[in-house]
Amino acid sequence: MKLVIAEKPSVALSISKIIGAKNKKDGYYEGNGYRVSWCVGHLIQMANPDSYDEKYAKWKIDDLPIIPSEYQYEVAKATKKQFAVLKKLMNDKEIDTVINACDAGREGEAIFRLVYLQASCKKKMKRLWISSMEDSAIKEGFDNLKDGNVYDNLFESAQARAIADWLVGMNISRLYSCLYKQNYSVGRVQTPTLSMIVKRDDEIANFKKEKYYTVELELDGFTLSTERINSLEVAEQLKNLLECRIEITDVIQKEKVTKPDLPFDLTTLQRECNKHFGYSAKQTLDYAQSLYEKKLITYPRTDSRCLTEDMITSTVNNILGKNDFDTERIRVVFNSKKVTDHHAIIPTVSSMSEDLSSIPESEAKVYRLISNKLHASVGYPLIENTTKIVATFDGFEFTSSGKVIVDEGFTKYLKEYMSKKNEEPVLPEINVGDVLEIKEKEIKEKYTQAPKHFTEDTLLKAMEIAGNDSLDKNVEVERKGLGTPATRAGIIENLIYKGFIERDKKNLIATLKGKSLIEIVADNFKSAEMTAQWEMELSDIAQGKSSKKEFLEGIEAEIKNTITKYKEV
Repeated sequence: MKLVIAEKPSVALSISKIIGAKNKKDGYYEGNGYRVSWCVGHLIQMANPDSYDEKYAKWKIDDLPIIPSEYQYEVAKATKKQFAVLKKLMNDKEIDTVINACDAGREGEAIFRLVYLQASCKKKMKRLWISSMEDSAIKEGFDNLKDGNVYDNLFESAQARAIADWLVGMNISRLYSCLYKQNYSVGRVQTPTLSMIVKRDDEIANFKKEKYYTVELELDGFTLSTERINSLEVAEQLKNLLECRIEITDVIQKEKVTKPDLPFDLTTLQRECNKHFGYSAKQTLDYAQSLYEKKLITYPRTDSRCLTEDMITSTVNNILGKNDFDTERIRVVFNSKKVTDHHAIIPTVSSMSEDLSSIPESEAKVYRLISNKLHASVGYPLIENTTKIVATFDGFEFTSSGKVIVDEGFTKYLKEYMSKKNEEPVLPEINVGDVLEIKEKEIKEKYTQAPKHFTEDTLLKAMEIAGNDSLDKNVEVERKGLGTPATRAGIIENLIYKGFIERDKKNLIATLKGKSLIEIVADNFKSAEMTAQWEMELSDIAQGKSSKKEFLEGIEAEIKNTITKYKEV
């Protein structure tokens, strides 16, 4: 008898139907030589410091740093009943093999392994690793189960991440809370993210707008304008010197070719859903997860934007169908070397025959965007003819730019998401040497613009590229930035929940509490560069290139040094 453990009840139900375990029992399904049960999120959590010693129940600087020689875990109170079911099943004499069917990623690995260890299970371990909940994908996954130890490094990475977060949270949060007599929460990823928001808000608050001027000439069908002129006197002098005609000195025409974007990973999906629909990163993740469990899209928690080469035939025949596509793009989009744990997010083959009218409109919007993005990714380039008209007078350059679309290419799939704002005008046929009548001359008063507050779209992008400047440009890294695609939404929501930031329509603004925390936290614990470096090391641990021990020793050293400095002061 084999025991299959999924991450959620809904996933367990889907799996049980495919493998024939159709008899419902208390906390599991049974049949055809299988039992299928489930976790409910993180059943096992790291123990609080007072589990090691009662003295830690009260927060004191003198007790810091808290660095256990061996870490303890405990069953979450809310999930004790389901853990008892799993423990009994795992240690049942009839069970000879336990199959990990939790989400195929770092956290899914951690959820299963911690239950396996906490239950003192010694049974043979197998791993189901799939990127789709389609029936065919589940069947294929069970036909190709991996040995559990293949993913030992992934679990090492997950443990290293959890312990690092615990060490920073328990030590640095207590340090600043005791020093400043206020309940502060410091996080390995959370605090550098907050620091970026505070820095941006400070730039906006301290921004001093500067006045400048442009001289604009209204001609027949278009407008010529100067660049920035700082002096009103100079602008007025230029305007007065101009007569009723001006000569065109240059006409620059170019063909602009724009290639399509790749399909979505989770971060780019979250960004575009925020931009087009106003969804938060967490809402997008929830909708995508629901679509995945309904077998309508592939696994959403991915940081890859390419598909594997063995998917070409199925994707072209069953999803792209008769739609015209660029064969040159196939080689770019289907590139196995650029796929990490999971490929890009695309519709499933089975979704092509589903009636999508029954799903919520919020999920339908996400599904359509994913589908349109895939079609666009293999589309032909957008081809535009751009024109820049230049007239020079008294050392000043007057210009006007415009464009004409020659071939809409891939953009035909994305029309409903494209903004018509800031579209460049179509300019009339003008030649060098043409002398044109100036119908009107005007001085426009303008101001320099402050930076914009972060939205979830722009913050997710900033988190993704945070710390990149400090990385070796010759080394290509798969995971970089603050957090991972799967955790960034939770980090933003956590900052809001703890009162460090708040939503103002689409903007994310730091609160007074958030600003005061960033003011007092040591640079190393609010540094995007250092946290991005830690995230790279976690990726290296998962790939067997680095060790959990060395990673944690580095973090322990940072914590000890920081606490020592404050104690000395």
